[in-house]
Amino acid sequence: MNSQVSNIQDSKLSTPIATTPLTKEQQAAAAENKLSKREADQNEPLLRDNPNRFVLFPIKWHDIWEMYKKAEASFWTAEEIDLSHDMTHWDNKLNDNERHFIKYVLAFFAGSDGIVNENLVSNFSTEVQVPEARCFYGFQIMIENIHAETYSLLIDTYIRDPTERDYLFNAINNIPCIRKKADWALRWIESADASFGERLTAFAAVEGIFFSGSFASIFWLKKRGLMPGLTFSNELICRDEGLHTDFACVLFHHLNNPPPAETVLNIITEAVVIEQEFLTEALPVSLIGMNATLMKQYIEFVADRLLVALGLPKHYHSANPFDFMDMISMQGKTNFFEKRVSDYQKAGVTMNQAQGTGNRSDVFTLNDDF
Repeated sequence: MNSQVSNIQDSKLSTPIATTPLTKEQQAAAAENKLSKREADQNEPLLRDNPNRFVLFPIKWHDIWEMYKKAEASFWTAEEIDLSHDMTHWDNKLNDNERHFIKYVLAFFAGSDGIVNENLVSNFSTEVQVPEARCFYGFQIMIENIHAETYSLLIDTYIRDPTERDYLFNAINNIPCIRKKADWALRWIESADASFGERLTAFAAVEGIFFSGSFASIFWLKKRGLMPGLTFSNELICRDEGLHTDFACVLFHHLNNPPPAETVLNIITEAVVIEQEFLTEALPVSLIGMNATLMKQYIEFVADRLLVALGLPKHYHSANPFDFMDMISMQGKTNFFEKRVSDYQKAGVTMNQAQGTGNRSDVFTLNDDF
């Protein structure tokens, strides 16, 4: 089993970190490019110094504020997840391959939310000077903490051996295929050369692509009637991450100087390659009975959806191969008051935003056909 969790080689990244020594001419060009990106960022309305950033009203960025209210309406806590039936399924209905797969997916998720928050706390929430956006980021930081708590709770519940638990909790350091995904995200956090738009795109890819295949694999378990607590938490978290990705796309469209289309495409396609490797080679979905070729196609489908949301044309032209994902949407369509349904929202919070806004077609989802 462990041989299937391979030390996959690092793919070539489009981050500004050089892999070979630069000539003096290349160094000068890189320095000039770095300066031009910083100058461009200083002229972005989202990033420009705002002496009124301490006061929220009057609302000036209405689409950004609407996203915050949607996030607020979808609040939940880890205590709402019922795990009472999961251990029976874990012990009696799952085989060793399925348990191994779930362990590693949860190990990835347990650390990934902390990486997202690292970027929000260290970079985005301080760089962006728009109070409406800071409201969203503040709420996102909180909900990412709830995600991290939930994934840690799942590991703590399913894994009885404390040594194995510690190994999974430190997966970013212990498991090469998980470390590879973490390293890609961390390089964008730490890059001093990338523009805000490039980093915004990269973290849209982290939340929109790096999570997509793992979400789909857990929905596959739901289709089979397995692990109700795990799959319910997956519905809640998948909805949240779709909203976070959609928010990144909203901010992207407010950029005066967005990254070139080629740069955006390079970032997205790199993320696709890493996610495909993760779920078809390093931690193959065949372990839980899924088709690896279809999983690759699904990741491409999600990437195309993200590209369209960013205003670019589709690159892969891949259809959604998973019928069970057709029922999954980032937007709530059931009764607010049925608490045990995962797309509930707090009653009344989004009412004012819904009135007069009409049906939006630019919302990022993991299942839309377009």
